[in-house]
Amino acid sequence: MIRAVKFAASIALLSAVILLCPDEGRADPLRPNIVLVMCDDLGWADLKAFNSAARPLTPHVSEMAAAGMKFTRFYAAAPVCSPTRGSCLTGRHPSRYGIPTANAGHIPADEVLLPELVRAAGYVTGHFGKWHLGTLTFVQNDSNRGRTGDRSHFSPPWENGYDRVFATEAKVPTFDPMWNPTKHDGKAWAPVSDRSAAANYGTRYWNELGAEVTDNLDGDDSKVIMDRAEPFIRSAVEAGKPFFTTIWFHAPHLPVVASSRHTSHYADASLYDRSYFGCITALDEQIGRLRETLRELKIADNTLVWFCSDNGPEGQEASAPGRATPFRGRKRSLYEGGVRVPGIVEWPAVVQPGQSTGIAAVTSDFLPTLLDALDLKMPDQRPVDGISLMPALKGDVSRERSQPLGFQSGNQAAMHNGDWKIYSNDRGTSWELYNLREDPGETHDLSGNWPEEKKNLIASYQNWKVSCQRSSAGTDYPM
Repeated sequence: MIRAVKFAASIALLSAVILLCPDEGRADPLRPNIVLVMCDDLGWADLKAFNSAARPLTPHVSEMAAAGMKFTRFYAAAPVCSPTRGSCLTGRHPSRYGIPTANAGHIPADEVLLPELVRAAGYVTGHFGKWHLGTLTFVQNDSNRGRTGDRSHFSPPWENGYDRVFATEAKVPTFDPMWNPTKHDGKAWAPVSDRSAAANYGTRYWNELGAEVTDNLDGDDSKVIMDRAEPFIRSAVEAGKPFFTTIWFHAPHLPVVASSRHTSHYADASLYDRSYFGCITALDEQIGRLRETLRELKIADNTLVWFCSDNGPEGQEASAPGRATPFRGRKRSLYEGGVRVPGIVEWPAVVQPGQSTGIAAVTSDFLPTLLDALDLKMPDQRPVDGISLMPALKGDVSRERSQPLGFQSGNQAAMHNGDWKIYSNDRGTSWELYNLREDPGETHDLSGNWPEEKKNLIASYQNWKVSCQRSSAGTDYPM
């Protein structure tokens, strides 16, 4: 049923976009190739590009930041995985489309998705890595929610606008992704050389035919993913087609595992810490490989590469290696450390090197920014929470966000407007107020000092919440 509904919706969407893009079948050299790279649970301060004291070695990401634009105030739409990923493709806050947290809900058939829009405009599309926006099979048990005979959350990438797919439903170990030792703590382990001492992790990679992939799954998982993404890019270039791809790495989500080559840089650290640092360094190598491939194919200038994380780092500051310094909170929190993440855009044809901007940007901005870049429109007037960041990418780095930025997750809520932010952990019954420019660590509640600012932000939040509730009730979808 989902497949049939989504197919009908895609046909209608295709017709709408073709009216706007009469040459959709022709590769247009003025249209950029698009690569959206996402890490999993990478902290804002885990990269030297954002924190010079960061432990992991990430020279390729640092080169990317120096060659492009660094967003010092870039946000994941949610403090956990699945909701943020959905925001990337819809341009909307997760509260609107029924994915409130990880392992809950799925992408509804009536959502309009970025890969669908660009595919209708002539792009070839590919997804590689973690999906986490629905199950990928109902013929056997798989990962967190895939169960034999259960179609309730079946919404794979190949039914959501993607031509080529190499995907897992959710997390996998960051080295030998299909395996784990028979005894482990769930956080980290050294690679298992003897498969007789290992067990299957219970997850699978799937392709666009809905078939399980069983070859080339050993070693570093970031490389395993790039081993599929790179040929996709090459085939699109050979075919003369612009391409859109999401490369969603699993690293450094638990369990973290890394080769001795990558952990050797951190020999003084604990197994957990050196595995965490090592898998980030391994991921960084694949960023270097991606950038080198684009240069080799002579398409780097007109390829937009966007790098970010899906939320803040896992665990407690005192015991986990991920860092969100100097921000308060971590994964699962709507304080800054849970949602402020690294954000980098490299696009030599448009973005001047060495740029930095403090505009409040969010993963929901992907869709409107890219539609603006491609001169495409949404096919209807449903609410979109993202804005186009094209003015910033073109050099207007001091521009303020044109509308407030809302968040809600479980009992937590937040609303940003310029430097001001309100935060609640009781569903909006009480609120804290912070000035993020003067107090990025959110240590001083200014509620008593600036009552008017607080009142205005609460009103903005309430209006936005009502809009999200209407969307959640299905009013945005065709009857």
